[in-house]
Amino acid sequence: MGILLEHIPLAYGSRVLLHDVSTSIPDGSLTALIGRNGTGKSTLLRTIAGLSEAASGKIVLCSRPLDQMTPLQRASTVSFVTTDKVRIANLACEDVVALGRAPYTNWIGRMQETDSEIVARALELVGMSSFAHKTMDRMSDGECQRILIARALAQDTPVILLDEPTAFLDLPNRYELASLLRRLAHDEGKCIFFSTHDLDVALGLCDSVALIDTPELHCLPAPQMALSGHIERLFAGAGISFDPETLTIRLAKK
Repeated sequence: MGILLEHIPLAYGSRVLLHDVSTSIPDGSLTALIGRNGTGKSTLLRTIAGLSEAASGKIVLCSRPLDQMTPLQRASTVSFVTTDKVRIANLACEDVVALGRAPYTNWIGRMQETDSEIVARALELVGMSSFAHKTMDRMSDGECQRILIARALAQDTPVILLDEPTAFLDLPNRYELASLLRRLAHDEGKCIFFSTHDLDVALGLCDSVALIDTPELHCLPAPQMALSGHIERLFAGAGISFDPETLTIRLAKK
């Protein structure tokens, strides 16, 4: 099992975001995390990554409790791609991707031939081999996001978390990036969990969808989530309707 959450609560100050969450996300699957703004999507991902601490409960990654892992074990188990725009002017893309090898290099960070091969393969998997010697300051948002995903692949972790990887991308690039994540999950056996506001991407390309309906988290296979009624409740009162058969969102008629 890639990710196992047992009785996890999340709060922001005195505000309860999630209460007693228990769910699992298997290896070799792509799972989308959806919910309205401010409901704790980023907080949940950061907590699973070990960057924030849950008040109670247990998080298990690849059969190992997160709180019992050393920093090195954690770095070789889970990688995290944030939603921040990264522009590193003086570092070639292959060097950015090589940062993912940090948990495996010696104390001075020297790369071995095997590390260089892993970096090259990570660039190839995301279709960015031709960008190896280019710098990110002159690349599009979609290209930069692919480089950051390649860095996570070079880190060679069984669990990959991404916070809104399709943000700031146009529609074709959103589908292309989500399709890439789907391929990586299925072909490389990764457990990939990412937050998104793209409901069509979540329901059309993902194996499962986790929906935050404060203070609950519902996690279902994508076809079941579309028919569950949870999405309709998510939009209740917002003047928006959802058609589960066509997976389309419309403004409600006045």
